Amino acid sequence: MKALICETFGPYNTHKVREVDPPELLKGQIRVSIRAAGVNFPDILIVEGKYQHKPPFPFIPGAECAGVVSEIGEGVEGFALGDRVFFGIPNGAFAEEAVVDAARVSHLPETMSFEEASAINLVYGTSYHALKDRAELKPGETVFVLGAAGGVGLAAVELAKAMGATVIAGASSAEKLAVAREHGADLCVNYAEEDIKEKVRELSGGGVDVVYDPVGDKLAEPSFRALGWEGRYLVVGFAGGEIPRLPLNLALLKSADIRGVFWGQWTARNPEKHRKNTQEFLHLFTEGKIRPRISASYRLEDFVKAYDDIANRRAMGKVVLTMGD
Repeated sequence: MKALICETFGPYNTHKVREVDPPELLKGQIRVSIRAAGVNFPDILIVEGKYQHKPPFPFIPGAECAGVVSEIGEGVEGFALGDRVFFGIPNGAFAEEAVVDAARVSHLPETMSFEEASAINLVYGTSYHALKDRAELKPGETVFVLGAAGGVGLAAVELAKAMGATVIAGASSAEKLAVAREHGADLCVNYAEEDIKEKVRELSGGGVDVVYDPVGDKLAEPSFRALGWEGRYLVVGFAGGEIPRLPLNLALLKSADIRGVFWGQWTARNPEKHRKNTQEFLHLFTEGKIRPRISASYRLEDFVKAYDDIANRRAMGKVVLTMGD
């Protein structure tokens, strides 16, 4: 099978797609012929050795994909050959085949394409966990979403709106904010031109209940200052580059919470809650309340273009790689 192989850490454009042996199928697993795989910012960090998770070499990157069941291991029930499925894995998605524990796998809704399925697990899983479990978001509250046209940001916009919140989208261009509005944002802040703290506090009438931050860097502190009393600040990621250092007196003065969102570790510790969350956001999909936006789609062999879109912040929604016919 063809796969993107990482044999040593280095710039993402130095890695290669080549032929490798298919993975062995073990008891309790299914083999999937992959049709599409989602590309995410951590995929860049992993192959460059900058992520907290460092797989042993050689490894195949990629953490979410969708495809067709092609082989079923001993002891597996609930799946049949030809089933359309999607799943998340620690690594191994950027390949023509993958084997995965059956407990990780979900069936696609009939109306969901392989590309949409490959783009839903990580970003909607992360954002739903962040808003539901970590922020404990309530109808009528106000959420400020940074990076609102990116993968997790756009998912957070849709989900927060579906959960009954007022959504303020933050992004760096009018084009990105237009995409956020299309997906449910009520109000917008262009933080390339406007002061985050002042504008968000103005739009929210004094401060938001929740800040969803996958960007970090220099945007973190003014966003934290835009929180209202007893607000919750969600630390989702650091796509902006630098890990920020927040003055903790701000948390004291607002009686505010800083809540980390480590979705991958949470799913491992809470598999049943994760499955329940997945079914809940899939229900939102079938109701038409959420729909992954595919920013661009590339063949596996053109993975560098996909990584470039992510690295250069051109993506508005999700970038995916496609395999098979």
